[in-house]
Amino acid sequence: MDSRKIYAIWKKQIKDTLKNKEILIQFILFPLLTAVMQRSMNIEGMPENYFISLFATMYIGMAPLTAMAAILSEEKERGTLRVLLMSNVKAGEYLIGTGGYVFMICTLGALFFGILGHYRGADLAGFVLAMCVGILISLLLGAAIGVRSKGQMAATSIAVPVMMVLSFLPMLASFNEKIAKVSKFLFSQQCSKIMEGIGLHAAKAESMVIIGSNFLVVILLFTFCYRRYGLE
Repeated sequence: MDSRKIYAIWKKQIKDTLKNKEILIQFILFPLLTAVMQRSMNIEGMPENYFISLFATMYIGMAPLTAMAAILSEEKERGTLRVLLMSNVKAGEYLIGTGGYVFMICTLGALFFGILGHYRGADLAGFVLAMCVGILISLLLGAAIGVRSKGQMAATSIAVPVMMVLSFLPMLASFNEKIAKVSKFLFSQQCSKIMEGIGLHAAKAESMVIIGSNFLVVILLFTFCYRRYGLE
């Protein structure tokens, strides 16, 4: 694995992100909304850091998934991915470089959420770690969609309903018991539960099992898509 190539891929993705508003907005929309809502809304009886947990969960389900799917599908549609692969850049190097870039940007977003929620020390580390686990699973799911899709339109048609399920079901679960029974099997819901329990030392065994199961399923899905469709 050539670190110089991965660094070059990072530089390319940074430039592309600054040009692509659809991808850029995925990284900054929810952190900004959280900052605004956290400072301007103060409803009596509302749980502490309610908006932090709410928007952090939506961020997990949307930003890494849609960004990764959009980047891969756009590169394939424009033919730039084929050029990269013909320029002595291995498929693994490209995926690690691109995925690492998206993961890094989203982790910075997770740190912003944690600081905005006034978490400190071990609580901040636990909060960011919970988000990073969700970000990683969401990123791999987005990569599977991007690899599977021939172009941006095909990727969007799959990514949008998936991200809506991952992002909005945990929110709706607090208002509907039937939705809660379904949502509990999503990694985004379990990451949300862990974030809400930061500092309370709540039991997390069930959450860990469900998150681990989700991770395994997404790994298998990505492996299947990559082996069948590759990066061509």
